[in-house]
Parts: sequence; structure tokens; C-alpha cells
Amino acid sequence: MSFFRPDQLAEVLDRHARWIKGQPGGARANLAMADLEGADLSQRDLRGARLVGARLARGRLNGTNLAGADLFGVDLRDADISRANLMQTDLRGARLRAADFSNANLKGADLRAGTLEPGGTARRGAGPDAQDAESARQIHKAALARLQNGLTAEGGIPTDLTGAVLRGANLADADLTGAVLQNADLSGAVLNGADLTGARLNGANLSGAALDGTRFDKADMVGTRMADCDLSSTRIDTAQMTRPIDSMGSEIQRAIFDHERWIDSFGQRGQRADLDGTDLSRADLRNVNLSAASLRGANLSAAALTGARLMMTDLSGANLEGANLMGADLSGANLSYAVLTGADLTRVRLGPAAIKDPSGRPTGRSWAANLMGADLRGALMVGTCLVQANLSDANLDSADMDGADLAGAKLQRAMLPGRPPRRG
Repeated sequence: MSFFRPDQLAEVLDRHARWIKGQPGGARANLAMADLEGADLSQRDLRGARLVGARLARGRLNGTNLAGADLFGVDLRDADISRANLMQTDLRGARLRAADFSNANLKGADLRAGTLEPGGTARRGAGPDAQDAESARQIHKAALARLQNGLTAEGGIPTDLTGAVLRGANLADADLTGAVLQNADLSGAVLNGADLTGARLNGANLSGAALDGTRFDKADMVGTRMADCDLSSTRIDTAQMTRPIDSMGSEIQRAIFDHERWIDSFGQRGQRADLDGTDLSRADLRNVNLSAASLRGANLSAAALTGARLMMTDLSGANLEGANLMGADLSGANLSYAVLTGADLTRVRLGPAAIKDPSGRPTGRSWAANLMGADLRGALMVGTCLVQANLSDANLDSADMDGADLAGAKLQRAMLPGRPPRRG
């Protein structure tokens, strides 16, 4: 990773402007693997620039012309890319989580997983000459090695658009095969002719999106919102869809209904839910209140649980692989030995729960969340509250814990991201 001083960056941008205009002294901008975090590149003409593996998190690129640029493996997390031109841009393997692409033009962009096969314009037979192509391949190889962190990922590194804002963006004919669009906002976006085969769209908002000829083959669409969408010309038959509660049998429906009555009446009416071992995979449980319920060993894999209230719920040994828990409240919950691989725990509350008396008044005591021995490999824990949580023996390998609050957490023998297991 190379760091550019402001004067060096200004010179690179000036020479690129001359290169675009065909003026003497011009040279294509090569900012591959550069550390440009927080840089202001808004309104710049960066057509055809090389930004492979560059770090531009929290950068400003609003209104920037990046048509045909090489953004393979770029880090644009939390960046402002609104109204930017990204036509035919190579964005394979890019980290775009929570980036703002509102009203951006991504027509024909390549957002497939990052691999060493040709991408962008080169893939379409309009790429650079052989020597330039080999040079690009070498820098792609270096960027991919860093993305993989020494590991070989089957099928490459997926482009990560988790929580990205793509309202009104033009994604016509874009290739989003295998892209992660979990909780992304695609409302009003143009996706005509786009390929979302195998994409992860659980929790995404596609309301009002244009979907003429869009492919959703084998896409994960659990909890995807599609209000005011015309699906008549889409390929969506093989997509994995949500299982609504009313399709799960009367016993489960009754248990959830009675439990919510039990919660609302402080135990005077209804009954505490006992759903131990129940198959709730792909269930639409958004905003449900199952606080203090028993879900030991339940199968909640790929379930939609955004905004759910699960305070002091017993989820010990439960399978929550790939579940979408964004914004849920699991204060004081028991997740000991639960499987949460690949789950989205963004901004989830896993701190202590206040203990109340039978009338609902606080007692001044609290109950910490228990994640002892939990499998959290690859989980998204951005901004997650883990205050005082018990993470002893938990496996957090490859988890994204950016901004997570671990104050007072127990981490004995836990395997943390990028660190060997703790001893003792």
C-alpha cells in the first residue's frame, strides 16, 4: 500500500487530465494499491484510470467520471459516489459496503467476483493490448492476494455491496453475478438486462425498480422488498424466496401470536413460545418480538430477522447461518454454541439486558449476552454492541468488526479476526 502526498496526487491527476485530452506530458493515472482513504476526488475526470486495490474508504467521488476505470478490488466503503459515471467499470471484488451510489450510472459495469480472468472492457474484447493486459493482470493478482489474505476463495472474492445505497442508480446490463447486496437500497434503480444470478439480495429494497429482462437465477431473495415491481419479464423462478409465517403451519403461527400477547401483557395473557428445534429457515420474522422465547437448537438459517426483538431469548445451539439480523435487539440473549457464520449482525445490540420485576419496573440488575463457543466466522458485526458479552471460545475468524463495541467483553480463548486463538 503506497501513500500519496497531496502534491503527488495533484500531479497524477493533472497528468491524467492531459492524457485524456491528448496533450503533451499526459499519462494515465495509476493509483493502484494507493492509500487514499478519505480523499476528495469529486467531479474529477478519471476515465480509464487505474485504481486497482486502492483504499478510498470514506472518500468523496460524487459526480466523478470513472467510465472504463479499473477499480478491481477497490475499497470504497462508506464513500460518496453519488451521480458518478461508472459505465463499463471493472468493480470485481470491490468492497463497497454502505457506499452511496445514488443516481450513479453503472450501466454495463462488471461487479462479478474478483478473479484473474479478464473483466471490464477486456472481457468484452475491447481491452488493452497484450503488454498492457499482462501488466493489469499482475496488479490484479497482487490485489486479489491481499483481498484473500493468503486464503484461496473458491469462485473468487465476491463484490460486497452490503447496505449500499443505489437509489435511482442505472445498473442496466450490469453483471452482478454472485454479488452481495444484502440490505442494499435499490429502490427506483434501473436493472433492465442486469444479471443477478446467485446474488445475495436478502433484506434488499428493490421497490419501484425497473426489472425488464433482469436475471435472478438462484439468487437469495429472503426478505427482499419488491413493491411496485413488474416481474413479468424477469427470470426469478429459481430464486430462494422468503417463507412467510402464514405458510409455516398453525402451531408456529399460534406460538408466535401467543408469545407476543404474553410479552405485551407482562405474562398475564398468552404463553411463552417454546420453539426448540423448530425449522424456521428462510422465515420472514422481520420486527417480530420473541424476547425471552426458547429457540434452542432451532434452524433459523437464512431467516429474515431485521429489527427483531430477541432480548434474553434462548438461542443456544441454534443455526443462524446467513441470517439477516441487521438492527435486531439481542440484549442478554443466549447464543452459546450457536452457528452464525456469514450472518449479518450489523448494528445489532448484544449488550446486557436490564432485568425487570413482574410489573415491568427496572431492578437495577442486568444480564449479559452469552456467545460462548459461538461460530461467527465471516459474520458482519459492523457497529455491533458487544458490551460485557461473553465471547469465550467463540470463533470470529474473518468477521468484520469495524466499529464494534467490545467494552468489558470476555474474550478468553476467542479466535479474533486476524489473530491466533488466545490461550489461557
